[in-house]
Amino acid sequence: MNELEQARLVINDVDRQMADLFLKRMQAVESVARYKAARHLPIFDPAREEALIQKNSAYIEDLRYLPYYEKFLKHTIGLSKAYQSTLIDSTVVGYFGAEGSHTHVAEQRLFPCEKAVSYATFEEIFDAVDAGEISYGVIPFENSHTGDVGNILDLLKSHDVYIRRVYDLKIRQNLLGLPGASLADVKTVYSHPQGLMQCKEFLAQAGVEQVAYASTSQAAKYVKETGDARLAAIASLATAELYGLSVLAADINTSDDNTTRFIIIAKSMAENGDRFSLLFTLHHQVGQLAKVMHIVGDLGFNLECIKSRPLKNAPWQYYFYIEVVGDLSGAAASSLLSQLKEVCTQIKVLGTYTLERSDE
Repeated sequence: MNELEQARLVINDVDRQMADLFLKRMQAVESVARYKAARHLPIFDPAREEALIQKNSAYIEDLRYLPYYEKFLKHTIGLSKAYQSTLIDSTVVGYFGAEGSHTHVAEQRLFPCEKAVSYATFEEIFDAVDAGEISYGVIPFENSHTGDVGNILDLLKSHDVYIRRVYDLKIRQNLLGLPGASLADVKTVYSHPQGLMQCKEFLAQAGVEQVAYASTSQAAKYVKETGDARLAAIASLATAELYGLSVLAADINTSDDNTTRFIIIAKSMAENGDRFSLLFTLHHQVGQLAKVMHIVGDLGFNLECIKSRPLKNAPWQYYFYIEVVGDLSGAAASSLLSQLKEVCTQIKVLGTYTLERSDE
């Protein structure tokens, strides 16, 4: 028996033991799900998850394997949460775009075992969550390179929903064409406006016509259906596989750190998190926004993001969105909301959550 065969025997034996332990772990997860369901506890417990990863990582003495073990733990915990979800309720998740889109990739990573339904527009997802037709909606919110996506803030303002989770996904855009086509054949490129903007430099160098489409996956589907080698789409590798397209150029996004932040909306707010978001309006008077900034800072909060959007039917007046790092359930947050009410004409708490990131 050579060295390879011996190693494979060890792996086979370990896999058998891991299968037995996996069964025991999932049986314990069933007990956890029953306990949480009976007491109406949330499935996601970020403090418990972080403590579990730190405790178990300490068992790894050979630090070469530590980052791989941490990924293994996170994946295992993800499976546990997904299984708990199927036991506690019949969750239906809505996502923007067609199968294979980046939003669909995010949805599959966040809800790997739940039923998923695609929607053609952002508003349809908000309406479905607001009406209780689906449990969660997965929606692109902001890109690290090109900024805000669509009219999401307006929809958050007008709908009775909350931001339940936030997820950062690394985006790798690719130029997809018909099998046998080459980059030199391409004259016109289709994609969602965000996809086109994220690949602005590549497209400028290629000198091709750009056509905006409703989503990256629908653009790829259109290219496939036309059978025209002169057409290409910007989309994910998952989309290429789904529609049988070839990758004519890979990783064409302008920024190497291209990341899209997705929000997961729900009808109810999470009970805990390490940050929260607010929408508010102000009296149209000098210094009102500065007062808000002082209140946030004086109470020791880190203001991580602020955005403004025009108010409908009120020319040159705006409402504001802020993301604050901190515990919404604490005394400081209560004081914050109380003091803001004295300055703001309206305040809407959008939710509390913990930022999650892809491992890629």
